[in-house]
Amino acid sequence: MSLSLFYRRSISPTVLSLLCGVAFLWLPQIVNAQPGGLKVGEKAPEIVQTGVDGKDLRLSNLKGKMVLIDFWASWCKPCRYENPNVVKAYEAFKNSKFKSGNGFAVFSVSLDQQKDPWLRAITEDKLVWKEHVSDLKGWGNAAGQMYGVTGIPMSYLIDGNGVIIAKNLRGPALEETLKSHLK
Repeated sequence: MSLSLFYRRSISPTVLSLLCGVAFLWLPQIVNAQPGGLKVGEKAPEIVQTGVDGKDLRLSNLKGKMVLIDFWASWCKPCRYENPNVVKAYEAFKNSKFKSGNGFAVFSVSLDQQKDPWLRAITEDKLVWKEHVSDLKGWGNAAGQMYGVTGIPMSYLIDGNGVIIAKNLRGPALEETLKSHLK
């Protein structure tokens, strides 16, 4: 007996209708789901980690600005390919006025385990902002755990009040989103 004939004989029309109805009701939730981590509209939790100079940096020090929280690592090729887009957006919007925030900053959280490759990647990719942090615990990074990071690159865009307004903006989507929030 073929597999399709088995399914036709095994599932009654009533059960099939019920399954289709349930799928129809859940489909909008599945399509609009935001997999992994925090959701748009939530307040971004505080991040305090060690910067490149060994001193702690706080996400909350950027309050009042639009901030891209960018989870990445030196060993992550997709992250490194995305870095020029982040640099371009930073240069274009760092002094801009937004509906909820003045200026644009990047708070880079590295999932590296070794300091030298992390610092080398910052220099090679010309990541000119000063907010670079890492606890050098790789996938065990405390901020990554708190934000539900399961893959990188991963990012959250927060407004001047610290509310997540978008996530995982890549390529031109970051610039387009920032433009849409300009005053």
